[in-house]
Amino acid sequence: MKLHKDISNTQLQSLIKIRTIRLGGNKTLKIYRTLTCKSGKRMNKDNRVFFDNIHDAEAYGYRPCGHCMKLAYQEWKKNAVNEFRT
Repeated sequence: MKLHKDISNTQLQSLIKIRTIRLGGNKTLKIYRTLTCKSGKRMNKDNRVFFDNIHDAEAYGYRPCGHCMKLAYQEWKKNAVNEFRT
């Protein structure tokens, strides 16, 4: 996980270009999303984090975005409800 406030704009563009960064997340809400998600673009820079992949985001306890990752979010929600019931 990389904090946005610790990365310069030049570094960020370089990491995105070489595909080291593939997902963005909100550290307050614990939600990860695609870099093109409209919800993510409105996020405060202090709350924004970046991940290399879905596995890293989930390892930190983040869930998929309900806007840009609908199928992954629905699967996560179904699993969360099942865990709650057991």
